[in-house]
Amino acid sequence: MTKIITAITLFICSLLSAQTQFEQGMGKAFGLWKEGKNAEASAMFERIAAADKNSYLPNYYVALINTTAAFTEKDKTKIDLMLTKAQDALDVELIKDQNNAELHVLQALIYTAYVVADPMTNGMKYSAKVMEAYAKAKAIDPNNPRAVFGEADYQLGGAKWTGVDTKPLCAQVDKAIELFATFKPETPFSPKWGLDRALEAQKNCKK
Repeated sequence: MTKIITAITLFICSLLSAQTQFEQGMGKAFGLWKEGKNAEASAMFERIAAADKNSYLPNYYVALINTTAAFTEKDKTKIDLMLTKAQDALDVELIKDQNNAELHVLQALIYTAYVVADPMTNGMKYSAKVMEAYAKAKAIDPNNPRAVFGEADYQLGGAKWTGVDTKPLCAQVDKAIELFATFKPETPFSPKWGLDRALEAQKNCKK
C-alpha cells in the first residue's frame, strides 16, 4: 500500500513538475516575443512543442509569430520562409484536431498574409480560402471574437475593390468587440489577441 501511495505521489509530482516546466517555458517564450525577439520566441515555442505533444498552443504560437511577422516584412523570400514555417507548425495541430476554431482562424490569417504580400498574384488564389477558413471557425464556435472579427475585417479590407456594403461588416466588428468583452480563454496561455485591431476597425467604420 505504501508503495502504491509513493508511486501515485511521485506520478503527481512529475505531472506538476512537467506542468511547471511547460508554464515556465511558455512564459519565457512570451517574454521574448514581447521584447520583439521573434526568431528566439519562435524557436522557444518550437522546443516546447517538441517536448509537449498534448497542447496545441506551442505550435499555434510558432505559427502566429511567423504569420504576424510576415505582415510587416518586405522581402518576399523571407515572407515565404515565415509563412511556410507557420503553415508547417499549424498543420501539425490541424492533423490532430480539426475541431478547434482558433486553428482555423490562424489558417485564415496565414492565407491573408499571402494576399497582403502579393495581392495581384495571391488575391484570387487565397481569398476564397480565407473565407472558407473563417466559416469553419465560426461553425465550430460562432462566438469566437477572432473568427467574427477576422471575417469582417478581411472583407472590409477588400471593400474598396469589391464594392460591398460595409454597414453589415461594421456591425460584425461591433459584435466581435462585444464578444471580446465576454470571451474567457481556456488557459492563461490560450489566444486572446485581436481586440486592439477590432477597436481600430471600429474607428475606421465610423469615419
